[in-house]
Amino acid sequence: MKLLLLLLVIAVVAADKYTTKYDNVDIDRILSNQRVLTNYIKCLMEEGPCTSEGRELKKTLPDALSTGCTKCNLKQKQTAEKVIRHLMKNRPSDWERLTAKYDPKGEYKKRFQPQSRDGKN
Repeated sequence: MKLLLLLLVIAVVAADKYTTKYDNVDIDRILSNQRVLTNYIKCLMEEGPCTSEGRELKKTLPDALSTGCTKCNLKQKQTAEKVIRHLMKNRPSDWERLTAKYDPKGEYKKRFQPQSRDGKN
C-alpha cells in the first residue's frame, strides 16, 4: 500500500512539470539557422507543419506563459529566455506576431520588456 501511495505521489509531482525530452535540443543551432527558426515560427503560427519539438512547444506554450513557466525546469527557463531575447532583438516582427497570437492582452510580454533606470517601463 505504501508503495502504491509513493508511486501516486511521484506521478502527481512528475505531471506538474513539462517533459524534459527536448531539453538537449541545440537551441543555438536553431537560432542561428534562419530557415529552421522560420519553420518553428510557422509551426507556432499554424502556417506550416510542425516537428515533434514544435508540436510540444505549441502545446506547452500557452500554459507556460500563463503560469510564468512554473512547470519549467531551470534549463527550460534559460532556453525560453534566450529564445525570447533573440526574437525581440533579431526578429521583432515575428516576436510581435507571436505575442499577438499567444499573448493578445500583453499580460506576459511585460515580463520581458527592458526596465528603465527608475524601474518603470
